[in-house]
Amino acid sequence: MEDDAALVAVVKAGGLSAYRALMERHSRNVFRLAFRMTQNEQDAEDVVQETFLRAYKNIDLFRVESSFGTWLYRIAANCSLDFVRARERRRTTPMPESDVFRAPQPEPERLAFSGELRERIAAALGELSPMERAAFSLRHFDGLSIEEISQSLGPSRGAIKNTIFRAAAKMRQALEPVLSGVTR
Repeated sequence: MEDDAALVAVVKAGGLSAYRALMERHSRNVFRLAFRMTQNEQDAEDVVQETFLRAYKNIDLFRVESSFGTWLYRIAANCSLDFVRARERRRTTPMPESDVFRAPQPEPERLAFSGELRERIAAALGELSPMERAAFSLRHFDGLSIEEISQSLGPSRGAIKNTIFRAAAKMRQALEPVLSGVTR
């Protein structure tokens, strides 16, 4: 299996099959980021398409000494932010509920709790700014380091740390009422 840098070199030389290989390799991670930021499957698919289109058009700007995945994440984050901002300007439909937090065949008590928790999480994520949602998702859902998030989203490491801290505090505050009754 060729590494990303070798595939990018082939793409720069006109090899479309190499770009397909890069898309297959990275599309799942790009989709997860887009879904967490847009909170809608169809919107996330649109963002993935736009991300790969922008990446292909700008492949000559990619520096081989960088990580292709990080470069692509930055494009995906920017596309997601653009999409969310445009959607917020339109404000025609409320944010749909996500199936991400559903447990398989839960007991009735757990079903009631997970439903309330899912609603609170979706609402709390919806209250975050697009940058807070992106940074929080990359850190806590995708497990990226502060450095990787900074490279992906653009702001400095310190700004990313502050953004994640603010987002986590907002999430804790929003979820505290529902989690305070949970026995540990």
